Amino acid sequence: MKKTLILTTALVGFAAAAHADVTVMSWGGSYGAAQTEGHLKPFTEKTGIATMMVDSENPATPIKAMVEAGNVTVDVASLEYADAIRLCDEGVLEPIDVASLPAGADGTPAAEDFLPGAVTDCGVSTDIWATVFAYDTTKFPEGPTTAADFFDLEKFPGKRGLRKGAKAVLEFALMADGVAPADVYATLGTPEGIDRAFAKLDTIKSEVVWWEAGAQAPQILADGEVVMTTAYNGRIFSAQIAEGKPFQIVWDGQIYENEMYVIPKGAPNLEQAKEFIAYATSTEGLRQQAQWISYGPARKSALIEPLIFNDGKTEMAPHLPTHPDNMKNALESNWEFWVDRDAELNERFNAWLAAG
Repeated sequence: MKKTLILTTALVGFAAAAHADVTVMSWGGSYGAAQTEGHLKPFTEKTGIATMMVDSENPATPIKAMVEAGNVTVDVASLEYADAIRLCDEGVLEPIDVASLPAGADGTPAAEDFLPGAVTDCGVSTDIWATVFAYDTTKFPEGPTTAADFFDLEKFPGKRGLRKGAKAVLEFALMADGVAPADVYATLGTPEGIDRAFAKLDTIKSEVVWWEAGAQAPQILADGEVVMTTAYNGRIFSAQIAEGKPFQIVWDGQIYENEMYVIPKGAPNLEQAKEFIAYATSTEGLRQQAQWISYGPARKSALIEPLIFNDGKTEMAPHLPTHPDNMKNALESNWEFWVDRDAELNERFNAWLAAG
């Protein structure tokens, strides 16, 4: 019901956005705000092309439905990496030529400036983000400090928040159970590994509050519904720095990936959409977004100068998933695995959830 409500709200917004030359669908909350401030507003100011942001819990679902219905009202969408690959393979997205993207601010051609994997046949990375977990320091002044602690109800009693879905939950469970990041997908690729992940989740199932939209995770932590929760790192950063919440991120067991801008097939303003993506993923555009939320730019040229949060004093580097101190037990999300196994593992996850 909640997803239907949000998507309906977004669809109502499309009518209001009819005058916009570029309509962007993203994830809402602090992330959507960062894209609005870092990409949409500067792009409009620079080009005179009007922009509009609409929100969804997961833009992959509505844009696929639009393309299949032949009624596309969105020009650009922000997708998780595996969804961008999958929808490209399914013919839902327009191709994007890396040669059409601007060189870095230092003159490096785009193909060399972007980090490995950041440009695909149909998508360009807007940032590198992570699923982490965070806790309320007023509840636990001394920790937790590891992924295993998230599952330790005796040492750290209280409700846990988890994203309602298989992706990033199963990997996190395995790392908490002692599987090294390098072995996670090999383990999860076996029936025994899948059983092991669900067995670990069984140990906290009765204490889990499930969240779906990214904004929900910091909210249930702030409201005291949970004492710790998995979340997108930028959402927790915004709550910490911009709102002064007593939250602490635990980077152990973080799962990171690229977020991608894509263009749905049949976008009503194709050329303007391409122009928007070229600007948003330029050195300038990536640096501007990174000054609003703690997601790492995917261009080398965007990392040459220090990044400062829009408060003018918080250096962003220690808050980025890619900072060396935060990568000590980190896992890069495997898009190939999720393109192949997403439907199967979510079916298993939903059956497990329904079993009570």
